[in-house]
Amino acid sequence: MNARPLNDALLLGALALLFIAIKSVFRFKLGLTGHSMFFLITTLLLAWGLVPRRGSVLYCGFLAGLLAMVLGVGKGGPLVLLKFLMPALAVELALWLLPLAPWFRGQAMVVGFAGVLAWVGKGALELWLAGAASEVLLVQVGWKLLGGSLFAGLACLMVPRLLRHLAHHQLIPPHRQPTAETAR
Repeated sequence: MNARPLNDALLLGALALLFIAIKSVFRFKLGLTGHSMFFLITTLLLAWGLVPRRGSVLYCGFLAGLLAMVLGVGKGGPLVLLKFLMPALAVELALWLLPLAPWFRGQAMVVGFAGVLAWVGKGALELWLAGAASEVLLVQVGWKLLGGSLFAGLACLMVPRLLRHLAHHQLIPPHRQPTAETAR
């Protein structure tokens, strides 16, 4: 009997719980748009770097969204699930094209930007449904895109180095490093 899928699920659940715990404990009031993308993109890239299986990023994002919804972290009520699920879906789809992204900064930037675009799209949809003027919508989308890209870029610079350190110190088994076979 192979216990790896249970171990992977527990690891992804712990990663999602850690993300929500950090988000709820610190509750940064920086006044900077997009600062939460640093932790979200870090979590999503680590999910794939630690468990390089299809669906792992989506699973981690779904668990994080459920935890946030149940614990009341963030604004939006039940729609807070979309705040985590849409970027997770975009990152998951981008990782199908670039399966080694968490290990390389350039590829991580592309995947992180896909997550930012989904996050900005969700915000634009909310504004549009609220009946915001097109000028307000464009300014908000531009501002969120700028801030989210900046913080996601910082996360994409950190994750490959973190994964390499984990692998170097043998905290990640060598088979966790994605190859063409494990990414399928």
